[in-house]
Amino acid sequence: MNIENIEAFVHVIHFNSFNKAAEALFLSQPSVSARIQSLERELDVKLFDRLGKQFTLTEKGKQFLPYAQQILQSYKKGKQQLKYQQTWHELRIGCSVSAASYLLPAILSKLRQTHPLLRIKLVTASSETITKLLQEKEVDVGFVRNISHPFLDSLLFYEDKISLYVYKDHPFARRSEVAMEEIGGEPLIFFECGSLDWMRLHRIFETLDHRPHIQYELDNLETAKKLIISGMGIGFLPELCAAREAEEGHIIPVVVPSLGLQSLRTHLLTLKGEQSELSRTLLHLSKHLPQSYRTL
Repeated sequence: MNIENIEAFVHVIHFNSFNKAAEALFLSQPSVSARIQSLERELDVKLFDRLGKQFTLTEKGKQFLPYAQQILQSYKKGKQQLKYQQTWHELRIGCSVSAASYLLPAILSKLRQTHPLLRIKLVTASSETITKLLQEKEVDVGFVRNISHPFLDSLLFYEDKISLYVYKDHPFARRSEVAMEEIGGEPLIFFECGSLDWMRLHRIFETLDHRPHIQYELDNLETAKKLIISGMGIGFLPELCAAREAEEGHIIPVVVPSLGLQSLRTHLLTLKGEQSELSRTLLHLSKHLPQSYRTL
């Protein structure tokens, strides 16, 4: 039995559309239809009742669906396991810029200790681009913000607390805590990556009588950090990003009680049902990250 025909059948049911299934499989719609027809000939049953562009599953189709899903999942797991064992000499990682800068160095150094011959290929891009690369099997895993996708597994890998930081000579640096309302009178340097984690901060700002004046809106954490150090303003940063500069006294973390627990979450993305052994290895390595912030 042709596994590609079963894959086409499962995709058509998942998307409830021949056209969308074709897009997901990078095929033309007639090619998907041809695969379905070939599967029907192999099984000697009619899987769909068709009326123009509309279709419904036949009773035989409904009976076959769970078996088709199980066959496809078992095939993918077996194929991935063989590929994983054969190509463990290379690991292709897609990740956000912030994950590449602050999260991966600690992970990769530990991975190198257990797999000294491992070759690492790293691609930094947006979460959307990494998602596409995963589906096209251009990368093996992704470290990005949470993505909900029917063909991807997403596991919370690391949760990095977001805190307010000021430069060392700022008046807030000499105080044990400040109220969120006081930030409204300060020039704010804001790292904007578009994720829900940062959107939560925006929602907090909107509840204030005097909203913070965002003078710099940036998409690079290093730039935001350096502007804070130089005294251009104050800002919110993930603690992993600011740890060294805070330890050296160049920037000062300030407690904002009403801020609550805000964090930047990094998720481990893989193709659904695949890379389970690789995921377990990477999740185990996450235990070597700072104890106070990791989630696993």
